[in-house]
Amino acid sequence: MTTGSPQPERRPDGAALVIAAILAGIAIVIFWQTSQMRVPPLQQRVGPTVFPYVVATGMVVLAIGTVISALRNGFPARSKDDFRPIAWIVGGLVAQILLLSTAGFSVATGVLFAFTAKAFGRGPLWQTIPIGIVFAFAVWFAFAKGLQLSLPTGPLERLLTTGSF
Repeated sequence: MTTGSPQPERRPDGAALVIAAILAGIAIVIFWQTSQMRVPPLQQRVGPTVFPYVVATGMVVLAIGTVISALRNGFPARSKDDFRPIAWIVGGLVAQILLLSTAGFSVATGVLFAFTAKAFGRGPLWQTIPIGIVFAFAVWFAFAKGLQLSLPTGPLERLLTTGSF
């Protein structure tokens, strides 16, 4: 025997349907781009196209599962979103893009780290920016010097690795 009023029917989760559409769209782009790759005959069976096809197939499966869950109301009801954390993260991405070519990888990624930390309610920017720069410099050093990969270099990277700007 149940007491109380019955739960009102929820509409399908719109955000989940948007996420499913984005996943499916990215999968379609991956399938199409991979199909356009020119592969030498020796590599046609197992070559550079296998992994992108596997990833795209996985994304299609995730999109289908997300649609099914959205239509069955498999996601919990959410309250209205607070857009301030989203704005901090998007602001950090924009700052990173703008700073990358002038300030270098470490400073730009340190700013992104600090803005993301702020979005999650951690520390003031004056404290998290230096922490982010130290971590990002360690990543830059490992990739640029250890793996010989090219990452954007700024004054900080040049100063700490060559001793000059």
